[in-house]
Amino acid sequence: MNVLVWLLLALPLVGAAVVAGMPRLVPERAVVPVGVGVSGATLATAVVLGLAFDRSAAHRVQFETDVSWIGAIDVRWHLGIDGVSLPMVSLTALLTFLCLLSLTRTPPRRARALVGLVLLLEVGMLGTFVALDLVVFFLFFEVVLVPMWFVIAVWGDPDDPGGRRRAATTFILYTVLGSAVMLVGFLVVYAGSGTFDLVELARRGGDGIALGTQVAAAVAIGLGLGVKSPLWPLHTWLPDAHAKAPTIGSVLLAGVLLKMGTYGFIRVWLPVVPDGARVVAPYLAAFATVGILYGALACLAQCGTRPLRPLAGIGPAAPSGDLKRIVAYSSVGHMGFVLLGIATLSPVGVNGAIFAGVAHGLITGLLFFLAGAIKDRHGSGLLAAIGGGLYARMPRLGGLFLFGAVASLGLPGLAGFWGEMLALLGAFQPNAVLTRSTYVVLMVLAGFGAVLTAAYFLVLVRRLCQGSDRAASSTVRDVTAIEVWSWAPLVALTLVLGLYPRAVLALTEPAVHLLVGR
Repeated sequence: MNVLVWLLLALPLVGAAVVAGMPRLVPERAVVPVGVGVSGATLATAVVLGLAFDRSAAHRVQFETDVSWIGAIDVRWHLGIDGVSLPMVSLTALLTFLCLLSLTRTPPRRARALVGLVLLLEVGMLGTFVALDLVVFFLFFEVVLVPMWFVIAVWGDPDDPGGRRRAATTFILYTVLGSAVMLVGFLVVYAGSGTFDLVELARRGGDGIALGTQVAAAVAIGLGLGVKSPLWPLHTWLPDAHAKAPTIGSVLLAGVLLKMGTYGFIRVWLPVVPDGARVVAPYLAAFATVGILYGALACLAQCGTRPLRPLAGIGPAAPSGDLKRIVAYSSVGHMGFVLLGIATLSPVGVNGAIFAGVAHGLITGLLFFLAGAIKDRHGSGLLAAIGGGLYARMPRLGGLFLFGAVASLGLPGLAGFWGEMLALLGAFQPNAVLTRSTYVVLMVLAGFGAVLTAAYFLVLVRRLCQGSDRAASSTVRDVTAIEVWSWAPLVALTLVLGLYPRAVLALTEPAVHLLVGR
C-alpha cells in the first residue's frame, strides 16, 4: 500500500467533508482559503509523486496499492501510476488548485458548498487516473457527475437559471447513459476474461476473449467513453454545458473531465480488447475527423454576426458570437485530434493524443479563464456586447487572449503544436493492421480542419482585440494580481512544453509502447 497515492485521494476527500460539513471549524470567510490550502497540498503531493517517479521505468506501475475489496467477483482496490497517468494526475491537481485560487478574487455565493463540490470533483478526477481495476475506474468515473451537475445548475449563468439547469441536466443524462453502456462493455470483458484487473487484462492483451466478444466490448466501451471525450455526434451536451457553467466549471470540464474519456480509451480500450479496437478504430478515426471539421466550422459560424438557426429550423435561434460557446466548440475539434491519434493504434499517434490532451487542458483552461474574465467585466459573453479594442482598453487581457488563441491554433513553439502534429503523423503511418490509404485521407481532412482552426481564431482575435471600442466602456479594469497568479502557470507550461515536449513524451512513450505494442 502506497501512502502517497492514498494521500492524493484522501486530502481533497477529507477537505470536502470538513469544508461542507463542519461550519464551526471552518467559518464562511475561511472557506475559500481552506479550499485553496487543501488543493495546494494535493498539488504538492502530485509534485512529490512526479519527483519520486522512476522515469527509467515509466512503463511500470509505481506507487501501487493492490488489496482485495469484493472477493466474490474478484474486485480489487488496485491503484497506481505509470507514465500515462502521471501527466493527467499533475494536470488535474494543477487546474483544481488554480480554479480555487481564482475564487479568492471574488468569493462566490454559497462558497462553502461550491468549494466542497470542487474538492469532491477532484477526488473523482484523480481516482479515475490512478484506478487499475475496471469497477474502481467506473466508480471514480461516476463520482464527478453529481458535483458537476450542481456546479453548473447552481453557480452557472446568473442571467439564465432555466438554461443552466437544462444544460446541467443534459450533461448528466448524456454521461449517465454513456456510462451505463460502458459498464455493459466492462461486464462483457469480465464474462470473457474472469477478471476486472486492468494490469492483468493488459498483460493478456485480449488472449482468451473471442473476437466477437472483443468487438462488442470495444463498441460499448467506446460509446461510453466517446460521450465524455466528446466524440462527434455524441458531443451535443458540451456547448451548452460550457456556455452556462461558471468559469471554474468550464475550466475543469474542458481541462480534465474530457480527458477522462480519452484516458479511458488508452487505459482500457486499447490494451484490454485490442482485436476489437482494431475493428472499430477506422470508424472512431472517421468520427474524430468529422468532429475536427465540425468544431472548426461551428466556431466560424459563431464568429459571425447573425443568429444561428437550429437544424431544420426547429426551436429558437441560438445567439451568435458567444465567446464561451466558441471555446467549447473549439474543444470538439481539438479532442477530435486526440481521438484520431488514439484511433491510429500506433505509438506515435497515441503519444500525440496524450500530449494533445495535456496541451488542451492547459490552453483551453487558460482560454476559459480569460473568457470568464471578459464576461465578468462586460456583463455578457456575446462578442457584439463586448465590442472590439481589447488591446487598447485592457492590453494585458488582450495580449493573454492572443497568446491563448495562437497556442490553441497550434503555433510551433507552443504546446498546442506537438500533439496535433504527432496525431497527424500517426494517421500518415497507422498501425500495420489498418488500411493506410483510409487514414491518409482522414489525415488530409484533419489537416484542413487545422487550417480552419487557425482561421476562426484569427477572426476571433481580430474582432475581439483589434479595432475601436464600440460597445463597452474603456474604464473596465485590466488583469488583477489574483488573475496573474491563477493564469501564469498555464502560460508558463504552455511555453515550456512547446519548447521541450520531451518533458511529457519521455514519460508516456515507454508506457504507450507497452499498452499498444501488440
